[in-house]
Amino acid sequence: MKGTTDERYMKEALKQARKAADIMETPIGCVIVCGDKIIARGYNKRNLKKNTLAHAEIIAIHKASRVVGDWRLEDCTLYVTLEPCPMCAGAIVQARIPRVVIGAMNSKAGCAGSVMNLLQTPGFNHQVQVETGVLADECSEMLSGFFKELRRIKKERKAALTEAKKKAILDTTTKNFAEHV
Repeated sequence: MKGTTDERYMKEALKQARKAADIMETPIGCVIVCGDKIIARGYNKRNLKKNTLAHAEIIAIHKASRVVGDWRLEDCTLYVTLEPCPMCAGAIVQARIPRVVIGAMNSKAGCAGSVMNLLQTPGFNHQVQVETGVLADECSEMLSGFFKELRRIKKERKAALTEAKKKAILDTTTKNFAEHV
């Protein structure tokens, strides 16, 4: 039963990640559940908001705190498509969220076990139960597909700029030659 419930909520987090991808943000999505109800949703908006703090988890935690009327989210579960970064892991601990369910792991910046484990650091006053690998393939594929497309777009833009530069040089050279004839 728990696996089915976790998958259902991770699918909701994936919907949030798609919203991020639609606006060319890194596709990370998050939902926060209390009881059997989603009380907050978030997706990356760093570029849109020009704000380093606009990660999916931070946005969702902020919304959830407003819904429950407290900074403590002690009865909630956070679902996120990618393992939290140091900032988001810290916010999860500070919000006293007891359980986090993660889709894909993040070998470059993950703080739920990949690079370090801030969610279960023994010296902290709050420990988080962590479940990993829920719809991991779907979460990973969304990220890898996004970055593949981003690289393709950058390559096309670079090629277009190179062509524009060649044309400008040719036009300038032709103009200069014509002036000297």
